[in-house]
Amino acid sequence: MKGFIDDANYFVSLLDEGTNLGDVIDNYVNEHTLTGKNAFFVGDLGKIVKKHSQWQNVVAQIKPFYTVKCNSTPAVLEILAALGTGFACSSKTEMALVQELGVSPENIIYISPCKQVSQIKYAAKVGVNIMTCDSEVELKKIARNHPNAKVLLHIATEDNTGDEEGNMKFGATLKNCRHILECAKELDVQIIGVKFHVSSACKESQVYVHALSDARCVFDMAGEFGFTMNILDIGGGFTGTEFQLEEVNHVISPLLDVYFPEGSGIKIISEPGSYYVSSAFTLAVNIIAKKVVESDKFSSGVEKTGSDEPAFVYYMNDGVYGSFASKLSEDLNTIPEVHKASSITNNKYKDDEPLFTSSLWGPSCDELDHVVEKCLLPELNVGDWLIFDNMGADSLHEPSAFNDRQRPAIYYMMSFSDWYEMQDAGITSDTMKNFFFVPSCIQLSQEDSFSAEA
Repeated sequence: MKGFIDDANYFVSLLDEGTNLGDVIDNYVNEHTLTGKNAFFVGDLGKIVKKHSQWQNVVAQIKPFYTVKCNSTPAVLEILAALGTGFACSSKTEMALVQELGVSPENIIYISPCKQVSQIKYAAKVGVNIMTCDSEVELKKIARNHPNAKVLLHIATEDNTGDEEGNMKFGATLKNCRHILECAKELDVQIIGVKFHVSSACKESQVYVHALSDARCVFDMAGEFGFTMNILDIGGGFTGTEFQLEEVNHVISPLLDVYFPEGSGIKIISEPGSYYVSSAFTLAVNIIAKKVVESDKFSSGVEKTGSDEPAFVYYMNDGVYGSFASKLSEDLNTIPEVHKASSITNNKYKDDEPLFTSSLWGPSCDELDHVVEKCLLPELNVGDWLIFDNMGADSLHEPSAFNDRQRPAIYYMMSFSDWYEMQDAGITSDTMKNFFFVPSCIQLSQEDSFSAEA
């Protein structure tokens, strides 16, 4: 079963009742243990379907435009296109990817805050007219290179997450908005709406209150210049939990009723990314080397397991120059689960097995390739496996040229119940042109593992 990112066709294994994600991972760990121990992903496409159903149930009034850069694997894009989402693209490549799936230009937004002239021209050529802008410089580039552009004015938010140094801030202030609107009028550029973005790291719901109030102010300001405004883009920042989605909806719903009421002709959209894909992908990595160090090398962050006990440094066959690239800019939000390769039938460590302070590194031997600084794990051996869940966002990119790391395979799965739910929504195998749905043939023993080529 092939599953690489650039496959034109991809197989989706349909799981019988009683077979779950853990069984699939066990099966592929056993297979890769025998064939080369390369890292791999398992993608549960049914979770994407469930996330979309959750979105429709909680915030049906807001149309999602999926942020393609979050996870641009063709299987994800095709299933989201079939579900009817729009797409928020940051580059020519992303626009081309979604248009190859038959997505109409009206369902694509070009959201890069710093656009190359060549890519603005490409958007004009293929009919992608809606794009964001937060400065006079960007507006002038758009005016010169895209005569049919329809611009969403990106406004700044009071998004104080406590990590100002690690985040570039985009968005125009209210003061600058008036100047940009004046420039747009002079340049004959259409301003059709407002965009703002609240980071998922922001815990203050009041930020949405201020952002929506500011958006309303810009709508009114644009009206003074004669612009017809019809789109409000509330950005991304959705973590994927139903609780957070309901919490955000609880804050914004009454404000939308006041500032942008139904019947006002204002279309409300958003740009969820990790919301859809984070929980859908699980990564399995192999331990390729280990070192024993003194426990006092780990001075903080993990409770000491004993003054005389050793600590371990493990090197994995994937790191920040591959699937853990997001670790360079943010903390890892997943805890590894141990999968022992030495025993096919009993691959989980025992509850009473001692735990040791451990550190996890990628294969490059570069000082930045530090995936997990400190955690407690049983003693592992070279050849054992670690399983990381919630790895669907910002992890499935082309490998860095820093080393010759092989790109992980991706194996797709879906339960029969999720497949039936898709069919009930009107999505069939005929709709999914590049999908081949095949019954799972998982057997939970080494001899009866997947017979298809990995």
